[in-house]
Amino acid sequence: MKKLSNGLKLGVGIIISVIFMYFAFRKVNFHQMISAFASVDYFFILLVFFSVLLSDWLRAVRWQYFLIPIKRIDVWSLFSSIRIGYAANVLLPARLGDVLRAYVIGRKRNISASSAFATIVTEKFADMFSLLILMALTLVIYPFPDWVKRSGYIMSIVTIVFFGFLILLKKNTEKTLTFVRFILSPFPERFYVKFQRVIFSFLRGFVGLRNWTDYVIMTLLSFLIWVCYGLVFLFGFHAFDFHLPWVAPLVLMVITTVSIVIPSSPGYIGTYHLLCQLSLGLFGISQSTALAFAFVIHGVNVFPFFLLGLAFAWKEGINISKMSESQKAAQEGVNSKGLCFESQSVST
Repeated sequence: MKKLSNGLKLGVGIIISVIFMYFAFRKVNFHQMISAFASVDYFFILLVFFSVLLSDWLRAVRWQYFLIPIKRIDVWSLFSSIRIGYAANVLLPARLGDVLRAYVIGRKRNISASSAFATIVTEKFADMFSLLILMALTLVIYPFPDWVKRSGYIMSIVTIVFFGFLILLKKNTEKTLTFVRFILSPFPERFYVKFQRVIFSFLRGFVGLRNWTDYVIMTLLSFLIWVCYGLVFLFGFHAFDFHLPWVAPLVLMVITTVSIVIPSSPGYIGTYHLLCQLSLGLFGISQSTALAFAFVIHGVNVFPFFLLGLAFAWKEGINISKMSESQKAAQEGVNSKGLCFESQSVST
């Protein structure tokens, strides 16, 4: 049943990606696109690569702070786990690489997979809130199209509702679980039992930071991560010799991040390319040149780091060619109550 569900998600994602890619290529002049590829200054593309690398390292440092109440873990181990998870996201649907990422660090450093996954969820919400703040600030200085504003409203509502649920769960666990049980009452009892088991394990990982200085550090690290993402586009502009206003990287960050929300094939193929193309179109860049830009920036973000993730996975004994089995083991690890990784392996 899980294989069927994952296969359905993958199939739907591929269809959506094909549709988005069709619209991206629909009015492209291929001669102009090839000319844009030929004019790229690859020195700046190298700077794009290092900006992405730095953002991942900063993400590992921030993750270390989220994990400190559970266990202090070295940044290098966290960095390698992040890269393995991202590599899996290129192969697996529905961002299942994040589950594998929790499994890898749990097995490597002997902590609960559910607790590790909880910190990843917390991290995602930190990113989402940072994006919403960034979007709000950018809206003041740039008039986004209505479809971008609507996407922002949807993301805001979903984030606020789920974050409110987490707060209620932390502050008043019993009443919140009673409400959840009422909501799940039409379903078999095993659904609630499984949900409760995962939640209790999750709560052990959803712990607050120790003092106000930790929150300042978290805010600073989140800001620096988004600065790195902005530099990716800024260096990309220089690589293609685009002369755009300073607000352009902010606009591209906000709009292309929507591609993460839209269901698509692993790696955001199609959704990223079309949204990047539309974003650059707002500044007068032709569709053909904008699509060439999207392919180069997406390629630098994905392919070298996918290979890096494969290298880390090989070192950890994870067989990427059988990643689906690794993902299944990871899900079982996250769903197991209080599971610690003392002698288990995802090697196949």
